[in-house]
Amino acid sequence: MAGYLTTHVLDTARGCPAAGLRIELYRINGAARVHLKTLVTNADGRTDERILPEGDFATGTYELVFHAGDYLTACGVAPEDPRFLDIVPIRFGMSEDAHYHVPLLLSPFGYSTYRGS
Repeated sequence: MAGYLTTHVLDTARGCPAAGLRIELYRINGAARVHLKTLVTNADGRTDERILPEGDFATGTYELVFHAGDYLTACGVAPEDPRFLDIVPIRFGMSEDAHYHVPLLLSPFGYSTYRGS
């Protein structure tokens, strides 16, 4: 099986998928952080394509950067100054050719993630 990477973002405060949330993917090479792509979640809180499809997959260290502040502002959540959660980076390793699913459960004052399926 060839490896690939997906995500899913759920707005736990509103009880719905987080549509329109911008996500950036970076590969971490030592001290270097290399931008690979930027995607936006659809109405189901997922990206229309795999974040890292089979043909581009390689093991290593990666970072997903979720632009939570922009999403929360678009949803009408009044911003604090500064906003408690703005940019949510999740750095993780992929050590085998497998499906890695890195979901984000988001609210204005907290988030969690895990390795999904």
